Amino acid sequence: MPPQPRRKTRPAPPPRPKSPDAAKGERLQKVLAAAGIDSRRQCEELIRAGRVEVDRRVVTELGTRVDTDRQEIRVDGSPLPDTRRVYYAVNKPDGVISTNRDPSGRPRVVDLLPDGPARLFPVGRLDLHSEGLILVTNDGDLANRLAHPRYGVEKIYRVLVAGSPSPATLAELRRGVRLAEAMVRIVKITVKSRHKKSTALEMVLDEGRNREIRRALAKVGHKVEQLVRIAVGPVRLGTLEPGRWRPLTHAEIEALRKAVGQKR
Repeated sequence: MPPQPRRKTRPAPPPRPKSPDAAKGERLQKVLAAAGIDSRRQCEELIRAGRVEVDRRVVTELGTRVDTDRQEIRVDGSPLPDTRRVYYAVNKPDGVISTNRDPSGRPRVVDLLPDGPARLFPVGRLDLHSEGLILVTNDGDLANRLAHPRYGVEKIYRVLVAGSPSPATLAELRRGVRLAEAMVRIVKITVKSRHKKSTALEMVLDEGRNREIRRALAKVGHKVEQLVRIAVGPVRLGTLEPGRWRPLTHAEIEALRKAVGQKR
């Protein structure tokens, strides 16, 4: 067969120049979720449905980046609430719940804080009778990272238990205790003091399963009499009184971001 003529290939078109503002700002659905409009997935549906405006123009493309300092964002014609980031440390007392919704009307962690510029939510949970440090913010991305086990942010607890755990029991807790849904392992456990009928422990965990300390200790035969969280990553409870709060310092916020690999 005679040789076939080669097809001429057209050179690839040059890349389209990017707008200088293309990489600036935050994704629109993330901004909406952080403002408390709805979950990020539901905010994406709002955008697709044409219910979101940026500078009075309807936006339907997911991933659109916006600058909340310069642009006006509206949902169903209403301006977006103020989305300034706020970060608090709270000393949760016994009997206060850490979830935002409670049909029984019990006192909530967010009720201890002043009215802020946006909807606030706690980072992780402390159960009803657990006390101590809980972080509260409207920065959804940072909150999700701090609560996710993959980032391994350590939490430190002071725990008073009934009885006197033996060295073998402490070793078992370090190796891991099987609960219904998973194995729970205490990263570090230290005996702080022993009394006639109880023992004070300091425990370090890097996960946040529901009531895991109480359940793990019950599994090895020791009831928790008091549980106080004294640290979340680089943030310490310090001398903060029960029921009181304080804003996080700039250094603490940056240290938390560094702990989970979040860029500013």
